[in-house]
Amino acid sequence: MPVDHYENFPVASILLPKRLQKPVTVIYRFARSADDIADEGNLADGERLSRLNEFRSELDRIKNGEAPLTPLFQNLAVEISEHHLPLQPFHDLLDAFSQDVVKKRYENYAELLDYCRRSANPVGLLLLHLYRNATEVNIAYSDAICTSLQLINFWQDVEKDYAIGRIYLPLDEMKEYGVSEEQIADRMVDENFRRLMKFQADRSRELMLKGAPLGSILKGRIGLEMRMIIAGGMRILDKLEAAAYDMYNRRPVLRPYDWVIMLAKSAPFYY
Repeated sequence: MPVDHYENFPVASILLPKRLQKPVTVIYRFARSADDIADEGNLADGERLSRLNEFRSELDRIKNGEAPLTPLFQNLAVEISEHHLPLQPFHDLLDAFSQDVVKKRYENYAELLDYCRRSANPVGLLLLHLYRNATEVNIAYSDAICTSLQLINFWQDVEKDYAIGRIYLPLDEMKEYGVSEEQIADRMVDENFRRLMKFQADRSRELMLKGAPLGSILKGRIGLEMRMIIAGGMRILDKLEAAAYDMYNRRPVLRPYDWVIMLAKSAPFYY
């Protein structure tokens, strides 16, 4: 799942087995802290990159068997050791956050997928290692789910991302559908914009369905948690469509009644 803006997708929910709640929470704190360095406050870009490099140095200390300097990484080192977690996903996340500092536009969908490969997929990979289900097939399903969730987050947050200078809609597809940056700045939703957003939403939905079998492969509470995450992403897409892709005035969020619907749709083999 994507690590940024988790209001719609629970991380350490009560559905997770108790033994996993602590490591998932620690992973979340790592990702949330690094993401905030890239996004929050008024730091200069150089300072943001410097602070992210400090996180890399802490990961190197863990790799070399040295004691980390900060409580966050001291806790992370314990979970990495106890659960035999790979370090590369943590580095991939830092690379994605660093990219957010310096790259504000994406020329095409391939560039965007490469970003998602590092900004979202590593979290799913780490969860699979915690679940002890990191098989090649499961990783492929997880990557599809995580990338889809990241993309869905982009589509509901077009305005929010533009406010910090970013556009995640592929520029070549914006041009193809006749949508300009000025239109995004003006919050204008016309037929061209709706067609572009429908294309993005449909593609994200197809990607989510591609990964959906993972929700049935994983058993017990872990499987239910995964099916709820999938249902949450699909529900946001449904709400985006119902809003005629006007996320400016009707940004989709999950309400209490949505969780009831999601739970009903989380029965095995629903999808």
